[in-house]
Parts: sequence; structure tokens; C-alpha cells
Amino acid sequence: VQLQASGGGLVQAGESLRLSCVTSGNMKPRNAMGWARQAPGKRREVVASITDTGSTTYIDSVKGRFTISRNNAVNTMYLQMNNLKPEDTAVYFCVDGVIAGRVLGDWGQGTLVTVSS
Repeated sequence: VQLQASGGGLVQAGESLRLSCVTSGNMKPRNAMGWARQAPGKRREVVASITDTGSTTYIDSVKGRFTISRNNAVNTMYLQMNNLKPEDTAVYFCVDGVIAGRVLGDWGQGTLVTVSS
């Protein structure tokens, strides 16, 4: 599975960004997919995931601000990020095969999100 993320950039606190992830290859349509991030000096964490039926989960720090969605017809997943905070600064990865907050499948290349205060 190939995962191509885009949409990162530099924004100010309170602004919004939308990340996109185009998938290709031997997809398993029943897999939950998600977005993970790695901030400088910190471990990677899955911030949001979505099942093939549209059920979503989020970590507490992004609830109410981030929205994950997927369009299986065009093999694309999104992460709408609103009211961004400096602590959201990280490299964001789209990932495949998320179970209980762990990535058991493939990782895409990252896209950098920088939020200035």
C-alpha cells in the first residue's frame, strides 16, 4: 500500500489546515486508517482513525478541533485541523491498519505542520 500525504504548512495559532492522503496499491478496504504525528523529541502517536464504515476516534488533545474523513471512491483520506495550537506542530503521517491506537499496517511519508504562536 502506498500512502501519499499532502497539505502541511506553516500557520499561526488559531488557523486551519486540511491534510489529504491518497492511497494506492493493494488496499484492504476493511482496514481502519488514520493520521499519526511525531513532534520534535516525542514519540509517534495516532491522533485520529476512521473505519471503513466511518466510525472515528480521536485522542483527547484534538477532540473538537480535528475531523478525520475518508472517501473510498477516490481512495483519499482527510484530516481537517481547526484552531491549531503550537503543540500541534509535528510531522503528520497517514497510516493504514490502525487497531486500538496502534499502526499495524503501512506508513506514508510525512507532511510537516508548523504552528506559530
